Amino acid sequence: MDTQAKMTICLWYDGDAEEAARFYAKTFPDSSVGAVFRAPGDYPSGKTGDVLTVEFTLMGIPCIGLNGGPEFTHNESFSFQVATADQAETDRYWNAIVGNGGEESVCGWCKDKWGISWQITPIALTRAVSDPDSAAAKRAFDAMMGMKKIDIAAIEAAHRG
Repeated sequence: MDTQAKMTICLWYDGDAEEAARFYAKTFPDSSVGAVFRAPGDYPSGKTGDVLTVEFTLMGIPCIGLNGGPEFTHNESFSFQVATADQAETDRYWNAIVGNGGEESVCGWCKDKWGISWQITPIALTRAVSDPDSAAAKRAFDAMMGMKKIDIAAIEAAHRG
């Protein structure tokens, strides 16, 4: 990052912020790892010279990974929602996250191995469940409720009735 962003998402990690940032950078477009700052002195969860923070960009959003230690963990109250254009993109992101030590959840949600929650949300799903035809929207919604990774063809079939 050449200039300081006015607002940055700070994500707390237990010593592996750089690994997470590098995974995100290789997985998502418009993502990169910037500066890695090492601690100038000992701190509660690390020693002088340990990676303290990592600046990275995730799909164009400036972030900082902070190696703060085990005191705080991630939960579903914060998630990244990624709008996908088609099934191939949905599968690629889902499989990258889950296949790298993450875990599946329901309705398009999964967690990466660091505990960050992700919503891998096809644009087709968003359109279907927001259809002004409430019966069609409910069919698509009900189909989604039984899924882990979203199956666009199944959503579209349910939407059509």
